[in-house]
Amino acid sequence: MQLHSRRLQSDACVMVDAPARLHLGFLDPNASLGRAFGSLGLMIDGAGTRVEARVAERDQIEGALSEADRERIAICLERLHAAYDPTPVAIDVTQTPRAHSGLGSGTQLSLAVGSAFVHLLGHAATGAELASLLGRGARSGIGVRGFEAGGLLLDGGPSGDLHAVVPPLLARQPFPDSWRILLVSDTTREGLHGAEERRGLAALAPFPQKLAAHLCHLVLMKILPGVAERSLVPFAQGLTEMQQTIGEYFAPVQGGVFASLDVERALRAVAAERTAGIGQSSWGPTGFAIVASAREAEGALATAREATRGMPHIECTVVAGRNRGATVRSAEARQRQHQRIDAA
Repeated sequence: MQLHSRRLQSDACVMVDAPARLHLGFLDPNASLGRAFGSLGLMIDGAGTRVEARVAERDQIEGALSEADRERIAICLERLHAAYDPTPVAIDVTQTPRAHSGLGSGTQLSLAVGSAFVHLLGHAATGAELASLLGRGARSGIGVRGFEAGGLLLDGGPSGDLHAVVPPLLARQPFPDSWRILLVSDTTREGLHGAEERRGLAALAPFPQKLAAHLCHLVLMKILPGVAERSLVPFAQGLTEMQQTIGEYFAPVQGGVFASLDVERALRAVAAERTAGIGQSSWGPTGFAIVASAREAEGALATAREATRGMPHIECTVVAGRNRGATVRSAEARQRQHQRIDAA
């Protein structure tokens, strides 16, 4: 996705709406053929990141953000200034998912800030170029490629140097419009990240090449064909088996096949009653159940809530897949301000 290259007026405001992502699993964590990881993922609506940017007298970071997110944005701005333009900007984050919940918030926030910056100041950059500059997408390219295009995505993993380039996109399938995704998350937990994630990966036994071959077989002959033909049964069977295999491998460092036993309880209950592809996104704690229709999703939502009755820390929502990447809009800041006043 090549971004706009015409500098906007000094009173303009740029708005970027970036999707959230589900990381559906690695193909080969041990690089048995030389390439590490390889990722399957899906972009979704309803849990994304929204950022606004405008020219300012000095850099400003606004919005209900954690200190870690503020630090991430500050580092992004430092690198963007060095690479593109010294003009100060104000960044206002109006929406972002909870950090380390399995929805790819760090990558989407960084790319949204980068996209808003270059669009506002009249520079051109692709999502992959911004990701390399901002230090995102070294292990998995799903968030970066999904930011550009949306859909169900498969990448080839890095070739050896984790800091070289974003992994190549091998396949993209439009996600069926009628299918829905139930998200179940445990608000008391965070997925592994940072140094803890690196230690966890280092502590795991080598991933057997036989299992890696089996996961590739599932992706190529069940999951991708199921999406292409809008056939949920093979897709759900392949995805659930892939997730179970990966979950068992990561269980020693995340505490089980799922990071949260309560999330697992809800999703197993859903799968016991209907055809659904279930699993956990990345390190969790967000899990998912992919079903064939909005009506099926309503039933799955009711089942999940019943299974977790009396557990206020469990959140359940239904979202759709997203077959487009981030959207970028611009408007005159003064006009937007007047509109807000009139609306109030």
